[in-house]
Amino acid sequence: MAYSHTNSKGKTYWLHCMERKGGSKLFFFSKSSEGSIDLPEEKYEVFENERTGLPMLRKKK
Repeated sequence: MAYSHTNSKGKTYWLHCMERKGGSKLFFFSKSSEGSIDLPEEKYEVFENERTGLPMLRKKK
């Protein structure tokens, strides 16, 4: 099941992943559910930018 996050403003965003040239992965959130993925491993957490309300992914501390 694909990972979705509803922010404090009530908008739903879906997690996506893009592989870059060097083999690294770029994770981002989009309003489109097409092509969305599951939350990668448990070492990542989702947080919300307080000013814009956009969800972001970061490694757990």
